[in-house]
Amino acid sequence: MAEANVLSSIEKVRVGGIEIARLDLNTTADLMVRVVQRRSPGRGPLNFTSANGEVIARCRSNPAFAKLIDGADLVSADGQPLVFASILFGRAALPERVATTDLYDRVAARAERSGVTFYLFGASDEVNCKTYEMTRKKYPGLRILGRSHGYLTGAALEAKLDEINALAPDILWLAMGVPTEQHFVERWSSRLSNVGLIKTSGGLFDFYSGTKPRAPKRVQTLGLEWAYRVLVEPRRLFWRYAVTNPVAIVQLIRATA
Repeated sequence: MAEANVLSSIEKVRVGGIEIARLDLNTTADLMVRVVQRRSPGRGPLNFTSANGEVIARCRSNPAFAKLIDGADLVSADGQPLVFASILFGRAALPERVATTDLYDRVAARAERSGVTFYLFGASDEVNCKTYEMTRKKYPGLRILGRSHGYLTGAALEAKLDEINALAPDILWLAMGVPTEQHFVERWSSRLSNVGLIKTSGGLFDFYSGTKPRAPKRVQTLGLEWAYRVLVEPRRLFWRYAVTNPVAIVQLIRATA
């Protein structure tokens, strides 16, 4: 139960109605490696997830989804507006945005040194394979036990779950997007008893592989990455942000303490 004590001691701040871990990127990466090193096989995976404006808006409109986020073992702030809201309205400021794409590199570097293992699950096969190859090239000593695209269903999915469980990776990077990946954890984590930790990862593989461009750092710092993404993918993202942004803004003002 050592990891439970570590997790319970983490300071949190309520931002947009969600309890967010008050940790920076490096501390979050250290934590992920530390808890899987201490976790006993067969206990089932810890659930680490992230929150941004879309997640806040979904939690406001969908109590069942909010329950999934609240049930996670750790929620990180993957959105600069959450940091701004914590500074303006919270009792304590979040130290920085913990973007999953940035977190991945930090965890990989630590995992390479410590022997912690990965499995990459999600996105298309092309994007997944490219992420795998880029990670192997950058961290040649990192043990990636396997990979799979995220479009399996039925018997094929169940067979893949059995395969992943037998491989027993320390960290399963699950990149299926919100809310699919949260529902996946709810439905299937009991089948992954030998996995140490599941990190829901949204568009991690798309961004890490370069399939989709990330916003310039200055744009990210200003909290306008969502606007950059709308410019890049207007058809797919315009209405999503048009609907979720107003709800998220209200929640960030009213439900941050």
